[in-house]
Amino acid sequence: MAATSCFGTGMVHRTLEAPMQTQGGAAVARPSLVSFQGLKAGIASVSEISALRPAALSRPPAARRPSGARAAAVTTIGAPKRETDPKKRVVITGMGLVSVFGNDVDVFYDKLLEGTSGISLIDRFDASKFPTKFAGQIRGFSGEGYIDGKNDRRLDDSLRYALVSGKRALENAGLGGDDLNKIDKQRVGVLVGTGMGGLTVFSDGVQALVEKGYKRITPFFIPYAITNMGSALLAIDLGLMGPNYSISTACATSNYCFYAAANHIRRGEADVMVAGGTEAAIIPVGLGGFVACRALSQRNDNPQTASRPWDKDREGFVMGEGAGVLVMESLEHALHRGAPILAEYLGGAVTCDAYHMTDPRADGLGVSSCIEKSLEDAGVSPEEVNYINAHATSTVVGDLAEVNAIKKVFKNTSDIKMNGTKSMIGHCLGAAGGLEAIATIKAIETGWLHPTINQFNPEEQVTFDTVPNVKKQHQVNIAISNSFGFGGHNSCVVIAPYNA
Repeated sequence: MAATSCFGTGMVHRTLEAPMQTQGGAAVARPSLVSFQGLKAGIASVSEISALRPAALSRPPAARRPSGARAAAVTTIGAPKRETDPKKRVVITGMGLVSVFGNDVDVFYDKLLEGTSGISLIDRFDASKFPTKFAGQIRGFSGEGYIDGKNDRRLDDSLRYALVSGKRALENAGLGGDDLNKIDKQRVGVLVGTGMGGLTVFSDGVQALVEKGYKRITPFFIPYAITNMGSALLAIDLGLMGPNYSISTACATSNYCFYAAANHIRRGEADVMVAGGTEAAIIPVGLGGFVACRALSQRNDNPQTASRPWDKDREGFVMGEGAGVLVMESLEHALHRGAPILAEYLGGAVTCDAYHMTDPRADGLGVSSCIEKSLEDAGVSPEEVNYINAHATSTVVGDLAEVNAIKKVFKNTSDIKMNGTKSMIGHCLGAAGGLEAIATIKAIETGWLHPTINQFNPEEQVTFDTVPNVKKQHQVNIAISNSFGFGGHNSCVVIAPYNA
């Protein structure tokens, strides 16, 4: 069976058919799952969950949008209204990343515009016996200047990527070094999530236990494996005392973090939030796990053409790694300190398919409703959107499921351009949305959209201009960036040029 909304075909651990689920009055069979328990899971506390609460839920009951059958009877009057309060408008003032193309944002985007593939054969470990032998592996990474020597050797790569990208983002925002001490650090928060956590440290700890016994487990095993430590270490290093935690929603992680971070600012709980995602899962157990899911491309003879969103010959995603972090700030605070404003975060939304562990809903309701809610939160009509940075993982089922859901929201696709960053850097899992948000902001800044490479035999159902193989000049009016994850987690953020 074909499977999975966020990764690919395959993870078909199913038993009996579950009871029929009612959708819009029609009974729809839903496959049940075998009991599954992950090695690690990110669990949100009550305070963390509150950060995901849309701004609409803070309104008086009479102002809330009706749901269910009552919604059909309500006529919306007037165009959507955007936030005007400078305390609640959220702008993006800094970007930082670690990527297969290095740690410089401009170099990263130049490589994307050139259509350069960062996919190659894995040489970090012997992958010769794996059916997939390639990935978007980072080489030559160094935390010099950002992480002290001892910790740079000791930390899991996911933490190293988080620290470097977070500190570079603050530098880009004019908050590096002593400049950070000029603002109230009690009102600066960190929300950097990860889908897999410190996987290398976790794997090494298990191996030490099995081979040598519990006394050989490093005391850093638990601290460096848990998903919240990236946010914690960045705050400890810099003295950032605002809201601090992580979110782990698989490949939707970064967008969930942006959404929650923006809502902290909107509610007046922070002036600045450092938010995004980090991931470092290209190790034997990470590769082997996704191989077991039957999610990965096996195009070993030509790895650079393996990630091919919307191409008829796509056959799985390509693993990537890295980190992408934004500095998000209230407009009032940014103007007060004379910050560089790169773009404006207008809104976002998160939903759940509530359907299956890996399969997308056939009706696309989870994704389409997520996009609709994000536009509502942003005060944007569908007609204003002219650029989509798609999730587009190059999976058999997921690519078209996303396109069909998008079509439900955007009735006229002729003016919309849509591209897939993963065609060049692979699927960076929990960091994907962070890197793709940076690509989206650079598209706004430069007026150029990077291509979706490896478009050889496009699907007829994809009626969008996918910027095939060659970059295109395009003035972005409103952009959305989609990210979806195992568990049916859907997320969408809305980003636009900043207009005073």
